[in-house]
Amino acid sequence: MTKLFGTDGIRGQANRYPINAELALKLGKALGKQLKAHGNDSTRVVIGKDTRLSGYLLETAITSGLVSAGCDVYLVGPVPTPAVAHLTKSLAADAGIMLTASHNPYDDNGIKLFCPKGYKLADEDEEALTHLILDTDLSTDDIRSDQLGKAHRLDDARGRYIEFTKNTINNMKLSGYKIVLDCANGAAYNLAPWIFRELGATVIKAGVSPDGLNINEKCGAMHPEVISGMVKESGADIGIALDGDADRVIFSDEKGSIIDGDRILAACAIAFKKRGLLAKDTLVVTSMSNLGLHDAMRKHGIHVEVTDVGDRYVIDAMRKNGFNLGGEKSGHLIFHEYATTGDGILSALQVLRILREEGVSLAQFADCMEEYPQTLVSLKVKEKKPLETAKRLSEVIRACEADLTGRGRVIVRYSGTESKIRLLVEACEQKLVDGWIGKLKEAVAEDLGSV
Repeated sequence: MTKLFGTDGIRGQANRYPINAELALKLGKALGKQLKAHGNDSTRVVIGKDTRLSGYLLETAITSGLVSAGCDVYLVGPVPTPAVAHLTKSLAADAGIMLTASHNPYDDNGIKLFCPKGYKLADEDEEALTHLILDTDLSTDDIRSDQLGKAHRLDDARGRYIEFTKNTINNMKLSGYKIVLDCANGAAYNLAPWIFRELGATVIKAGVSPDGLNINEKCGAMHPEVISGMVKESGADIGIALDGDADRVIFSDEKGSIIDGDRILAACAIAFKKRGLLAKDTLVVTSMSNLGLHDAMRKHGIHVEVTDVGDRYVIDAMRKNGFNLGGEKSGHLIFHEYATTGDGILSALQVLRILREEGVSLAQFADCMEEYPQTLVSLKVKEKKPLETAKRLSEVIRACEADLTGRGRVIVRYSGTESKIRLLVEACEQKLVDGWIGKLKEAVAEDLGSV
């Protein structure tokens, strides 16, 4: 069966298959039929989006499909991905849909689906939907006019999410903090500044003028150098950079140093363990986390659970084993006591809460680990053929693994959402990293035709 869903929903170039009106309409019908098959008389679906121009196209098409299948739709407009997850759960909806390509450029878009509990759809549910979309008759002729669903605008959706996030820190006052906040011209552009201001912080805004085409463009979590410069220029206490759908966050400390997800996770794990709040004394991370994080956790008696790359795998491990803290180096941070997915705003609030309670700066808080030299390179490729069939690249990977045994590692993987290959080399010395990254890039160009 053709695979529609990747590691984070369906994603691709907007207005081209599979991210076009035709497939979006089919997905709406298929999801509606799937939900109605459960025997619910009243079926409700929440739909949110980021600020991409193509969001209008997808929103309209999916809504039409759902309504034609007899489902009611609640349109919440531009809100963060975690807001859709939260609203799906709090409204007791049957499903949630977020239209976003997260950190990708505006030309891409995607469709993320959530189950009633606010978690991303399970693999088996995605496969069932794919079968319905591609292999079945999706006619809704059996739905008569009086059985059609309705589409509603949920005007207080943002307010609901604002109150939810503030309550996760018990509405703690953030007065005295000067914050640089970059919203990536994305889903949180109008909502995030309100949250920090309502809690008393002074907010210096960036990336809050979306035009449908400038999401993630030289701003946000993909370009943390922006907040770094603004923090130094303004004398702010902290910089917070969200990505296009605000499910990830990267920080800058008061000195302008960029603080990634690894350091924040390590520091939060240590703080939680001190207070007896770290479930089973375990932190969940992916294979991309720096080896220095593992060293730091060992020193503090904290076990590290490692998953495949992707926040859904981190969350799956947390749900299965009862862990409450996890995430990715890229800035997906999951505080599972409050959230069912990565949440950049909520994570920033949790960090600020700890800083205030412990009376430390972000630089002091994040000074908890020594990083191994590491380089991560993403290369566009002409084809994503199996790595074992890429002869030269396979040879270089084996040679790199042998050379770095006991003093580093190499990870080579394709992106789950783009035509890219990611090369990660980490070692005890920078010259080893640089040398092997160069050889890997040459091998990729030879075998996969890097663009």
